[in-house]
Amino acid sequence: MTQLETARKNKISEEMIICAEREGVEPEFIRKGVEDGNIVVVRNIKHTSVLPIAIGKGLKTKVNANIGTSKDRIDLDLELKKVKVSVSAGADTIMDLSTGGDIRAIRKAIISQSSLIIGTVPIYQAAADTINSKKAIVEMSADDMFDVIEEHGKDGVDFVTVHCGVTRRSVGCIKDEGRRLGIVSRGGTFLSKWMEYNEKENPLYEQYDRLLEIVRPYDMVLSLGDGLRPGCIADATDRGQVEELVLLGELTKRARDYGVQVMIEGPGHVPIKDIQTNINIAKSLCHGAPFYVLGPIPTDIAPGYDHITAAIGGAIAGSAGADFLCYVTPSEHLRLPLLEDVKEGIIASRIAAHIADIAKGVCGAFEKDLLMAKYRDEFNWKEQINISIDPDKAEALLETSESASEEGCTMCGEFCAIKLGKKKKK
Repeated sequence: MTQLETARKNKISEEMIICAEREGVEPEFIRKGVEDGNIVVVRNIKHTSVLPIAIGKGLKTKVNANIGTSKDRIDLDLELKKVKVSVSAGADTIMDLSTGGDIRAIRKAIISQSSLIIGTVPIYQAAADTINSKKAIVEMSADDMFDVIEEHGKDGVDFVTVHCGVTRRSVGCIKDEGRRLGIVSRGGTFLSKWMEYNEKENPLYEQYDRLLEIVRPYDMVLSLGDGLRPGCIADATDRGQVEELVLLGELTKRARDYGVQVMIEGPGHVPIKDIQTNINIAKSLCHGAPFYVLGPIPTDIAPGYDHITAAIGGAIAGSAGADFLCYVTPSEHLRLPLLEDVKEGIIASRIAAHIADIAKGVCGAFEKDLLMAKYRDEFNWKEQINISIDPDKAEALLETSESASEEGCTMCGEFCAIKLGKKKKK
């Protein structure tokens, strides 16, 4: 049985118990959330070397790190180093988005080296395989798409992004209304061009039952992708984006009826005033399914600092009810991320997730900040570092402060407000 089917039988699985312990909640809380569809328990039944993770309502906001090769940069050793960085920096999941080299071999190596849940976007491999066979992407068949998804399930992938809401109708909405930046999702572009060339409907939508039949035996979670997400704030919340969400809501219900867990992927670039509305729309149209957001990024003009813009958007989105943040690195829009980019992206997203957890009242979140206040009051530098989101950086900065002792850091020295406040009157 899948996790969803188990929950519906009023049974608590081993995976639910593990997730409950990690979240600090009762197993019944997880079971009921899975049954209702607002929590997903993520782990492929073939991927038993990792702990399952729960994503959704009432739980800690999770952070995903994207890694993977491109045709221009194929370096497996580098990607495996990114896995280590992702784990040490505190990511909850990793997505392998490789498009260059032996993609299956790269994926298997990442799965074998990672202690985290793994996600993929199978159509990337389907497109790359088609090009490697000397054909255009638009010439790949429906079988090519579904066979790759099956392969990912066999390899132990835990969740897959599938762009089922990119249909002739939803793409037509974009063409009718017009966009400043068009379709910016690779998967969305592949499928929109495929439909135009073949004059057929998207197979992932038209043959959705076939998709469900593939993922169900592995209990892979479907991450219904935002193939028509806005790529600039001027395009946010337009007809194409909303039409795709309407379709994803319908597909969410069909997946649940089949015993398959679902989460929904959300917009990329959204002005800050519209973030709350976007979360509300997605949760409403998609029956409360866990919401997975890229950022979101509330301004377009900060290349090199998009980990910061995404952290701002992510904190607001998480506070509004988003459950899962996909990190954005400083190299977004500019290059494939390097090791330091990966770490900075994860830390920024973890900060956003923690801020969101405080706002949502997630168990244990605010208590960490109370402890930090206590340790600062005591000038307990060791515990301040230990409880910080990035202990390595905090310690490195502290070590350059010559007066880092019970007397205070070099910011204030003898004028330290806390120290002065503790002095007794003579």
